Amino acid sequence: MADLQDDPHSAGVGAEDVPAPTAAAGALERAAALLAVHPVADGCNTLVWTLRQSPYHDIDTPDSGVDTDIPRLRSGGVGAQFWTLLTPREAASCDQVVSDTLEQIDVALALMRRYPDGLCLALSADDLVDARNRGRIASFLGPVPGRTLTDSLGALRAFHALGVRLLAPAGASWAEEGLTAFGHEVVREANRLAMLLDLTGCPPVAACQLAGASKAPVIVSNTGAAALNPHPGNVADEVLLALRAANGLAMVTFDTERTGDSLHAVADHVEHVRALAGPEGVGLGAGFGAEQGSPRPTGLTDPSGYPRLIAELLERGWSETDLTLLTWGNAQRVLRDAEFTARAAQHRKTS
Repeated sequence: MADLQDDPHSAGVGAEDVPAPTAAAGALERAAALLAVHPVADGCNTLVWTLRQSPYHDIDTPDSGVDTDIPRLRSGGVGAQFWTLLTPREAASCDQVVSDTLEQIDVALALMRRYPDGLCLALSADDLVDARNRGRIASFLGPVPGRTLTDSLGALRAFHALGVRLLAPAGASWAEEGLTAFGHEVVREANRLAMLLDLTGCPPVAACQLAGASKAPVIVSNTGAAALNPHPGNVADEVLLALRAANGLAMVTFDTERTGDSLHAVADHVEHVRALAGPEGVGLGAGFGAEQGSPRPTGLTDPSGYPRLIAELLERGWSETDLTLLTWGNAQRVLRDAEFTARAAQHRKTS
């Protein structure tokens, strides 16, 4: 027999106080239909590091050991993924950072080779669309740590040749307290190569300076709004405004410490970022890819939860146009804008 406490009518609650299940179901159906056409381009997944530590996970089948696998990515409507190559520990030396990063790249490329029917390496915005049209998940490599450059633009070009398309300046000596002369050279070369600068973890002063110095859009691949939660990893309002001015993109994470322990709290962060960075300045960068059991907001414990977040935003009155920007359009735009900037820079250099 059903517990009477589970029945709102038995408790004397009026019909107007009971959430309408049909409305919720309708929003979820609309979310699934939207994601079928405009899937999620997720700005951050840490699976490469996890697989490097535990290489025996099979992500082609539901895997209880990690929170990311291909079936759950597909169930959640994920069409593209930025595979972060950062390591969660601070290496003792720059040499160690370089060797760790190269190993990360090797693991990522092996991942693409192992699952060619589910994943494909993406190098451009066209690859993003092509992968979606072929039913695969476009897989971008990066960011790599800015510390790996060790005062060498040649290192940046080498990473680009290996397929890396994002660079994270945080922690690099050339961007710690504002850009050095070499830092300005890095920004120009990244622009020329169409490599996105990922400002995650940068202090506000450095982030605003990087956003202003780059001719291409910059991104923050996984963050929350510091105005809602003053976590050191969350982005300040001044940075969100700088991103808006630079046509950049802030991608909201699903991390209980940074965005709260519920789907509703994450939606609040998404709405705050949109309010300041603009509808074209907000995206999603969940930060999945960890061992199972890592703290996640209720309802967003793995990539299959994306439709629930989209349904929540629909119920908050978001238009489908703004939602398609959130899931897919804004990520595609920053990639295309970076490529346009690169073509213009290369034309100026040769003319």
